[in-house]
Amino acid sequence: MNASAKSNAVHRFVGIPTAPPDSILGLTEAFLADKNPSKMNLSVGVYKDASGQTPILKCVKEAERRLIENEATKGYLSIDGLPDYREQVRSLVFGDSVDAGRIAILQTPGGTGALRVAADFIVAQLSPARIWMPSPTWANHPAIFAAAGLPSETYRYLGSDRTSFDLAGMLDDLSEKTKPGDAVLLHACCHNPTGVDPTPEDWKAIAKTVAERQLIPLIDFAYQGFGEGIEQDKVGLNTILDAVDEAIVCNSFSKNFGLYSERVGSVCLVAADNETMKAAQSQLKTIVRTNYSNPPRHGGAIVATVLQDAELTKLWQQEVDEMRQRIDSLRQQFVETMKNTGSGHDFSFLLKQKGMFSFSGLTPMQVDELKSKHGIYIVGSGRINVAGMSEDKMDSLCQSVASVL
Repeated sequence: MNASAKSNAVHRFVGIPTAPPDSILGLTEAFLADKNPSKMNLSVGVYKDASGQTPILKCVKEAERRLIENEATKGYLSIDGLPDYREQVRSLVFGDSVDAGRIAILQTPGGTGALRVAADFIVAQLSPARIWMPSPTWANHPAIFAAAGLPSETYRYLGSDRTSFDLAGMLDDLSEKTKPGDAVLLHACCHNPTGVDPTPEDWKAIAKTVAERQLIPLIDFAYQGFGEGIEQDKVGLNTILDAVDEAIVCNSFSKNFGLYSERVGSVCLVAADNETMKAAQSQLKTIVRTNYSNPPRHGGAIVATVLQDAELTKLWQQEVDEMRQRIDSLRQQFVETMKNTGSGHDFSFLLKQKGMFSFSGLTPMQVDELKSKHGIYIVGSGRINVAGMSEDKMDSLCQSVASVL
């Protein structure tokens, strides 16, 4: 194209509006640009050790060493991912609770990728289904479903005190507002953003309602091992699967393997029988093929290597226990330190919460003041990433929180 023609070209990209920053990841960008030497990022859900680093687990390091020594190809994986990885997911997530012939498992780029594949599947195969989400839920859930064209609604989850689980409200909404064939999003454990989980008895009531209303459970299982333990955190999942023949489970190894940047997850579809599973699996593969085609190898190979080896599995379980116990200790330390600030505000309700996150009850105005005056970054809802706290900064954190109450 000559200069004259180029100068007369219509620029179609001109005028495209700037998208608002992600409500959580955008905070990290602001945090990185902040010059405050005492700044603290309690927004993004990543685990940090006492030194403030997101560590590579010892079991992961050893698995990588073995993989690099024995790796023979960088060829494409199949659409559904590594067979060894998928088998280990089946064993870890489902155990013997569901016949393997009823489960279709596809390796995905993280739990987010799994949720998007699941949403696309619901839209393509189960329309006009809606999905019902807890209020509140992870900030990216509604965006993922909207991007897939899946209509969403909300059901009550937190009580009016903003600290307790509203079982009656949830069951009432699911019983009165849903239609048979609708999907319902359930957090298997460590509810994000609140840390408030149903009890085992609550799960029985939820499962009964889901079955009676003929709803399709979409279970987000992103934090296995961070609530009560690797097996204990399956109580809700198993209770639901005992009550229904069909479900979709999205799991992630970002947190419990520390594989954040490797993007390792899976979407698992449970069908009533093997024939139905195979048909659904074929549709899931079609969705993947037109999206990212096939998943990355390295992260899935790490998970498979660890879980196939008894010693590495034992080491992994120990490391998960250590992370969970440290998070619990930080939550306890925060509550105790806040008592000593003289603020008069009792945060003991946090001790009932599970996992990386706690719903602090801080208002958007208080959150903004913490950011602008103290360099402490918290999501606007008041959600705190407990795993981002550190023992040596706890006093200054609590003094800052006390100053805005």
